Amino acid sequence: MLRLIPFFTTEAQLITALKRGESRAHKVVYERFAGKMLAVCTRYCANRADAEEVMLDGFMRVFEKIEQFREQGSFEGWIRRIMVTESLMFLRRNRQWRQEIPIDETTPEPDYEWADAALNENDLLRMVNQLPDGYRTIFNLYAIEGYAHAEIAEMLGISEGTSKSQLSRARTLLQTNLKKLEQEPEYRSDYYEKTYRKTAH
Repeated sequence: MLRLIPFFTTEAQLITALKRGESRAHKVVYERFAGKMLAVCTRYCANRADAEEVMLDGFMRVFEKIEQFREQGSFEGWIRRIMVTESLMFLRRNRQWRQEIPIDETTPEPDYEWADAALNENDLLRMVNQLPDGYRTIFNLYAIEGYAHAEIAEMLGISEGTSKSQLSRARTLLQTNLKKLEQEPEYRSDYYEKTYRKTAH
């Protein structure tokens, strides 16, 4: 069954309208994907205002580059990749991701099963949002977006060793924070209060 889209019967028709530069097609795409893409940008830009700015820039890039979409894969996935790229460009401009860690200081790999056993997706994303910018960027690219360390290294202009080190430390910090949430009720209240304040502004 075809998914009905306002003004357009199929996604293919919507994309064709985008390539013709129809403003109503722009509106439909924005309304359909804004929520999901804001969530993507927020994972990289912890400040909501910055995430909204990056998302808007991302949609402008989508409309500018729509001719490059060959309709051979997921349209939503193509938009998502643009949003990730825009987020990384924002972080690079503001030098918020460049937290280099020497390879010889890499933290041993922790037990990763804790996340599946103790956290739901929303809790995990809130915890990821509290990571230092460099850790958060690497964790998102590897664990959520599915990029390999070689790809991340090329995207960020760092070594594969640094990418692996950042990921290891991000996971270890997440595990440490989870234990605090489980063992210290006062830390849980303080943690979520700080999380709310950070994402609400």
